[in-house]
Amino acid sequence: MNTYQAKNIINVAMAGHSGAGKTSLAEAMLYLAGASDRRGKVGEGNTVCDYDPEEIRRKTSVSTAVAPFEWKNKKINLLDTPGLFDFEGGLYEATRAAESVVIVLAGKSGVSVGTEKAFAAAEKRGLAKIFFVNGLCDEGSDFYKVFEDLKASFGPSVCPIVVPYFEDGKADKYINMLEYKAYDYSGGKPVQVPMPDMGARLEGLRTAIYEAVAETSDELFEKYFSGEEFTPEEVIIGVSQGVKQGTISPVFCGDAMLMRGMEQFMDGLCWLAPSAADKAAELAVDVDGNPVEITVNEDAAPAAIVFKTVADPFIGKLSYVKVISGKISTETQLVNMRTGNVERIGKTVTMCGKKQEDVKAIVAGDIGAIPKLSAVNTGDTLCAPARKVTLDPIEYPTPEMSMAVVPKNKGDEDKIAQGIMRLAEEDPTIRFVNNTETKEMVISGMGEQHLDVFVSKLKSKFGVDVTLRSPRVPYRETIRKTVSVQGRHKKQTGGHGQFGDVWIEFSPCDADGLEFAERVVGGAVPKGFFPAVEKGLRDCIAKGPLAGYPVVGLKATLYDGSYHPVDSSEMSFKMAATLAYKAGMPQANPVLLEPIGALKVTVPDANMGDIMGEVNKRRGRVLGMAPAGTGYQTVEAEAPMAEMHDFSTYVRQVTQGRGSFTFEFVRYEEAPANVAQKVIEAAKAAGEVE
Repeated sequence: MNTYQAKNIINVAMAGHSGAGKTSLAEAMLYLAGASDRRGKVGEGNTVCDYDPEEIRRKTSVSTAVAPFEWKNKKINLLDTPGLFDFEGGLYEATRAAESVVIVLAGKSGVSVGTEKAFAAAEKRGLAKIFFVNGLCDEGSDFYKVFEDLKASFGPSVCPIVVPYFEDGKADKYINMLEYKAYDYSGGKPVQVPMPDMGARLEGLRTAIYEAVAETSDELFEKYFSGEEFTPEEVIIGVSQGVKQGTISPVFCGDAMLMRGMEQFMDGLCWLAPSAADKAAELAVDVDGNPVEITVNEDAAPAAIVFKTVADPFIGKLSYVKVISGKISTETQLVNMRTGNVERIGKTVTMCGKKQEDVKAIVAGDIGAIPKLSAVNTGDTLCAPARKVTLDPIEYPTPEMSMAVVPKNKGDEDKIAQGIMRLAEEDPTIRFVNNTETKEMVISGMGEQHLDVFVSKLKSKFGVDVTLRSPRVPYRETIRKTVSVQGRHKKQTGGHGQFGDVWIEFSPCDADGLEFAERVVGGAVPKGFFPAVEKGLRDCIAKGPLAGYPVVGLKATLYDGSYHPVDSSEMSFKMAATLAYKAGMPQANPVLLEPIGALKVTVPDANMGDIMGEVNKRRGRVLGMAPAGTGYQTVEAEAPMAEMHDFSTYVRQVTQGRGSFTFEFVRYEEAPANVAQKVIEAAKAAGEVE
């Protein structure tokens, strides 16, 4: 592939709802441009962008793929993103590297949640938004209904560029509204034909174009509403500028499977989509935290963002980069701003799906990959030592579902932990915690499918079999009553015996664990044995009397006892303290404490009642509500951690994927009697307590 300057490079993220045909559209474009030898099909597992074994097996995208092609003296880098919400992190990666987002819709289903999410992601990054209505040859598709839905959802900025003409229920003809030309695809290849009679519909479409153009400037707005006609030049220039500014969202259409409308769409990308050079300068920060403007300039010091990594135990790590300024070649030395390490570039490549092609350099505005940067992670900034700057990282969604990882084979724990950490580097929407308290490895992800794919990758890439289960809840135990008990340890064997005798008062307090005190008078217990008593008690509080959970809020006061001048030892008094603990705790009205977390759920207005009802069902307390953008509310509540395991599934189902939430631990509270009883019975059944 030729080397292109930034003004001739177009970086496009393909986004939209699962099943809309993003990968099929990418496949058709690559085939038409000659970047692939044959047009693959998702169902057959032979597409360029869905090359991962998990994608082939599931017949859907699970990660972002890069596929460049050349068209009309332009290089277009396609970034094909997953449509499933479990793999939403791929959308955030692609929008960090792109200047435009092509939002693909199915002609049957039209505007869906995935459409809304893709539009919102593009808006957040200030990217151009281009709609493509796919599958118009499918039975039941209705372009004009979809178009009206787009107008209703996203306003007058939605502008028809290519529209279909239906004849006998077939969409064989496609009309370019700006060129005012019609093309017939019934013979396979586009043939220009006379404009068909579209009646009043044509005028309605023209009005939609004029409304969109009027939104691009005050001058054109006034002209439109004063009743003056736009010139053809004003329309074309207005649409072009509007798309680049983000004020116009053009609509194309076609059928990727039957190759209808592809040429017009690809031509449209070349003259409408902003190039890498059209992008405004990025604001980075230098080592002192001061803002620095980074322009897309090939002659400047290099600066690049790592927007994706692939971890392979055999090949090594592959880092996908978007070069913002300068160029990266084998002669380049770069600093990783996260670690401070100098990275030496062995080689630079371009990727087309899984295929690599060596290139001399990756220039400003372009996308490529660098192999074997073992210490580089997704989101890292690579820059010249002479100009150290940190670019905006990728803002990933928060993982919402947590599961405990259980090895199928004993002794695999270390191997599993290493595999998880390697895969978490590849996918930052995975969080990993080795919980020493519950003795569990816990992973958090975006949903059930996300974690299922993760488990499959652990097996295929690292050779370890695991299952997932609900993580243990880290309960606590405490007491509600003050008691005084004796602990007496006496053992006589040959030689020296063992003797320790203590009186300890156990009482509630506000400590996180054990608060130890003494008020021994008259030397009943020598001071030298006080640390042994405290040590014995601290060892004991690791397991409470009810269900074997750690004890908190316990004050233990040593106030009396006795000793033997020969047989007393530190071990004897440690044992005596243990006996006192075991005797006293059951008498002190022990109770079970459960963790309570702060919950913030952001959902559409229509789902507010459902969420509040569900929070109450899960023993939660709604604290308040606050607006969260147009049509959304945030419910603030507190809820027990034990009730939150499958909350992510509920939120996704009831909101069709529109909702999100965060949950963070805040404190412990006494568990209701029925809850405590279940936990205690489960602990006894598991042999945690007698």
